[in-house]
Amino acid sequence: MCPAIGPGTLGRALPLPDSRKALKALAMVTIATWNINSVRLRADQVERFLREQAPDVLCLQEIKTQESTFPHAVFEAAGYAHRVVHGQKGYHGVATVSRLPLREVSRHDWQDNGEARHVGVELLGAGQGLIVENVYIPAGGDVADRDINPKFGQKLDFLERMTRWADALDRPTLIVGDFNIAPLDCDVYNHKALLKVVSHTPIEVATLGRFRDAHGWEDLGRRFIPAPERNYSWWSYRSYWREKDQGRRLDHMWASPDLAPQALGHRIVEETRRWDQPSDHVPLITEFAL
Repeated sequence: MCPAIGPGTLGRALPLPDSRKALKALAMVTIATWNINSVRLRADQVERFLREQAPDVLCLQEIKTQESTFPHAVFEAAGYAHRVVHGQKGYHGVATVSRLPLREVSRHDWQDNGEARHVGVELLGAGQGLIVENVYIPAGGDVADRDINPKFGQKLDFLERMTRWADALDRPTLIVGDFNIAPLDCDVYNHKALLKVVSHTPIEVATLGRFRDAHGWEDLGRRFIPAPERNYSWWSYRSYWREKDQGRRLDHMWASPDLAPQALGHRIVEETRRWDQPSDHVPLITEFAL
């Protein structure tokens, strides 16, 4: 049995104020994350997602472009005037776009090789003071052995550097993105079959667990969609995903202990996987009362 993490129902997420006046005083902010697998190739899909779901903030991973070639006009036209892009040509890259004012606060090279895999911002509008960390953890290659496969070792080292960073955090923080790890038994379509497959190996799960414990992060995906309920965010292009549903939960939104009680709801926008030429990942959205 896959153990549940956090409260099991939406109603336990946040004790809402009794009066409407008090509720209106709260700033309602929605934050989304999506590994888009090339923002230029799928700019029309991003525009559609923003139009239909209207998050206040969208964190993108694997944008595969530099800032100079990022499709700024698409986001400007959609009302996302505030953008922070940490990209590189053809590979990796992250970007955070927002309808709310924000400022960049950090870019960490947790892989220690110059790849663009992280950017941190502070929201300056509604939800002022909230830090949103956007991260794209390395996939880790195909072999779960750092001696044979250096990419796997780089992934584990990336997580260990993140863990040391998390130890010192002292502000309300949300970390989101493609973690490239499905931590629970029920976060994959077949636990036993994937125990030796990179993204679900015991060493990766244990390493991610140390990161979680370093700051007491709460996994919002499993608060609102409690284990063992189906909760996938990625399906390989190589499988007949609709028929076999061979998914994994690789994308996450984790809140610091001082932020987690303000989360109101969380959802997966799975229909994007059915669009023409989609990303292999789907977006996640969490709503906060700040």
